[in-house]
Amino acid sequence: MLNRFVKSTKKGTMIFNMHLEEGWTAKNDKYVDREKFICLHAFSNLYHISPPIFIYLLKECYLCGTRKATHKFNVLQQHVFHALCNAPQPDPYTFIVHCLYILPLLGLQYAEGFSHLLMCSLKRLKNRKPVLGVLSEAKHLAARLFVDILASSVSHEERILIKILELFEIELKDIGEARFGSVTKKDDMEKARAFIERHIFDFIESQSYMTATVLVEHFSVNLGQSFLVKMMDNNHFKAAEKWAVFMGKPMLCLLVQKYVDMKMLKNAYDVIKRNNLKEEFPDVQRLYKESSLKKLAEKGLWDIAELRAMKDRQLLEFVVYLAMEAGYAEKVFELCDRYSLEGFDKLTVSDRPTFGACYLDPEKLMIDNIIWVDDFNGLITATNYIEGCKVVGIDCEWKPNYEKGCKPNKVSIMQIASENRAYIFDLIKLHQDVPLELDSCFKNLLCSPNILKLGYNLQCDLYQLSQSYGDLECFRYYEMLLDVQKLFNESGGLSGLAEKVLGAGLNKTRRNSNWEQRPLTQNQMEYAALDAAVLVHIFHRIYNQPQSSCNEVRSKVEWKSHIVSCMGNAKRK
Repeated sequence: MLNRFVKSTKKGTMIFNMHLEEGWTAKNDKYVDREKFICLHAFSNLYHISPPIFIYLLKECYLCGTRKATHKFNVLQQHVFHALCNAPQPDPYTFIVHCLYILPLLGLQYAEGFSHLLMCSLKRLKNRKPVLGVLSEAKHLAARLFVDILASSVSHEERILIKILELFEIELKDIGEARFGSVTKKDDMEKARAFIERHIFDFIESQSYMTATVLVEHFSVNLGQSFLVKMMDNNHFKAAEKWAVFMGKPMLCLLVQKYVDMKMLKNAYDVIKRNNLKEEFPDVQRLYKESSLKKLAEKGLWDIAELRAMKDRQLLEFVVYLAMEAGYAEKVFELCDRYSLEGFDKLTVSDRPTFGACYLDPEKLMIDNIIWVDDFNGLITATNYIEGCKVVGIDCEWKPNYEKGCKPNKVSIMQIASENRAYIFDLIKLHQDVPLELDSCFKNLLCSPNILKLGYNLQCDLYQLSQSYGDLECFRYYEMLLDVQKLFNESGGLSGLAEKVLGAGLNKTRRNSNWEQRPLTQNQMEYAALDAAVLVHIFHRIYNQPQSSCNEVRSKVEWKSHIVSCMGNAKRK
């Protein structure tokens, strides 16, 4: 019978396939008329189409064509919605439940996607053409399917189980009728409740907490605080929040306290804000804001931290304390002066930050001299020295711009360092005073085949340089550049790499400071010099010491193959 039907509807199937493949890709062409295509297809009247035939045609239409699965499902969902409006027997709801019974026979490859497709189409139909409750026959059959899925008699994923529960508005008495035949006695309802509770505990045991939470909420099952604690301990926070909201204020308060104990202050603050619990937890908001400010300070984002704290004097004082802990004396004085904060002048700002690890400094790296270059004579002297080096490190700094959508500020300084000496070039002033000499000297350095030039994320720096000084040729071409970042799979940035190779990281407190101020502070000068010099030390430690602890890293990469050059239009490795 199935074969006879497929033969008799082959033309209709082909038309539907053509619409699936062509109609949606040529929506501006005049020959496309969606309604006519639908009417020509067998789906235009489902009165004589059984669920098995419907599923067969659905599969055949999906297999036709070369479009991606997402596109096909979107088109098919539109067609299924229209098909459900065309007399499926005995009604669309019962028809879909029969289809859901059949789909697992196709195997996991199709069952999961088609099940969601059918349920979404039916939900759309229900929203467009609401009925006074789901038809009793369809609801009873859906409850049977729900029970069969719980009992593993029919294979469907948990999300389909939840969709059936919600779309067909299944109640506990429906479960009792589907499971035990009737719920005329009180004992029958208790049996139905026990059946649901047993499967809820099965979901909890398998850590399917969201499914368990939906069932608990839908059937009003009271599991107490232990359920919430178990979800939190297993990091199922979304399900825990859903459960706590359903249970009410006492459970929400327990949820917030658990978040606080777990140091998850943002989650705690969000729950408090959404559920109006500020009176119950007056201190959590401040703790969360202080935690956020500390994270910004540790990343060196002092300007953002200041903006977040600007309207709250107590938070501004907290930022000052963070700057003191970080040894950022100039930021302490700057904030105290700007906001008239008193009482900090008697406190000593430590040169060594108290949060974070032990950091590298010029003394540890034996950097003898940090030289500021802002005139012609200094430029020539620096160029002569660098041309005599075999390996140098290069880095750049510019003032951060926190306005969304705005271009980055012009690169302010460029650092070029050997193992024990660092030159810091004031690009803004040199470009203003001696642009031709700056272009000539840097062209000699960057295009020299005799100097290996090291950088970290160097392509970003070169791009910013070319954008900042587009009239100079020196930043467009280069030779013998090695981006150290590409040699290592290091998530901690240059500081993390330095800690791994040299035993100590870099203090990034001043990374986002104002690099356009003149003169730079001594701490800024040291920060800038270290960022360039540490590259040379890392390179020598790994590649020039056969007995280094980094031999394993060295063996994994052949650094010479990563050297790049860009001379005119020709790029070569």
